[in-house]
This record gives sequence, structure tokens and C-alpha cells, in this order.
Amino acid sequence: MADSARDAMRNTRAAASHAFDKAQDGFSAVERELSPSIDDFAAKAQAMAERSIQFCADSSERARRQFQQASEATTRYVVEQPGKSILLAAAAGAAVAALLMGSRRR
Repeated sequence: MADSARDAMRNTRAAASHAFDKAQDGFSAVERELSPSIDDFAAKAQAMAERSIQFCADSSERARRQFQQASEATTRYVVEQPGKSILLAAAAGAAVAALLMGSRRR
């Protein structure tokens, strides 16, 4: 009886070892199969991040140029039309003051 128990234990260990090896081979096969997909996904994510960074840099540069152009146009207008510029500034100041006074009354 002791011999049959030992044989059963050996057979169980061998079966468990075989099942473990088979599972490990399966995991290795899955890893080999998924590895190219994961690498491809990582490369696409990297490319997308680089495009996003470039887009932000381009947008920032475009906004800076537009602000510069608006600033130059405003300066030209003030130089060419100083009287109108003063009247426009006074009107804008009066409008802001009226808004502030109106908001304080509430």
C-alpha cells in the first residue's frame, strides 16, 4: 500500500510538472505572438505623441505671429491716427468704468 501511495504521489507530481511546463509553453507562445503587436502599439503611441507635440509647437508659433501682427497693426494705427486713437481709448475707458460702476451697485 505504501508503494502504491508513493507511485500515486510520483505520478501526481509528474502530471503537475507536465501541466506546469505545458502552461509555461502556452504563456511563452502568447507572449511571442503578442510582442509584435505591443511593439507596434508602442511605436504608434510614440508617433502620435510626437505629432501632438509638433502640433502644439506649431500652434503656439502661429498664435505668437498673429499676436505680433495685431500689435504692429495697432501701433501703425495709433501713429497714423493719433486723434481717433485717443477718442477710442477714452470711449473704451468710459465703457469699462460704466460696467464697473454698474456691477458695484448690485
